[in-house]
Amino acid sequence: QVQLVESGGGSVQPGGSLRLSCAPSGTILAIYTMGWYRQAPGNQLELVATITPSGRTNYENSVKGRFTISRDNAKNTMYLQMNNLKPEDTAVYYCNANHEPYVWWGQGTQVTVSS
Repeated sequence: QVQLVESGGGSVQPGGSLRLSCAPSGTILAIYTMGWYRQAPGNQLELVATITPSGRTNYENSVKGRFTISRDNAKNTMYLQMNNLKPEDTAVYYCNANHEPYVWWGQGTQVTVSS
């Protein structure tokens, strides 16, 4: 019954920026650890960033200093601000919400970075 919906993907040139959003239906995100994952063609699903209910964040090394994960509990929305995008960031990005035993996923949004 719970659904997560990603938005904000698109196509940009290297060095550009995008802001991804994740909004749920059927649950309140404040109690969940939230995350962004991505999967490039031919690659495994990769954890990009996480944020706990208290706001503690972790990032995959290749995106540190470029990406920022955040959450707005009043709007019940989670974000990924992506700056200085590189071609290797090209992937389908998935929103994840985790509070055992519950795990929810979004449908994915495409991010393409090319010249």
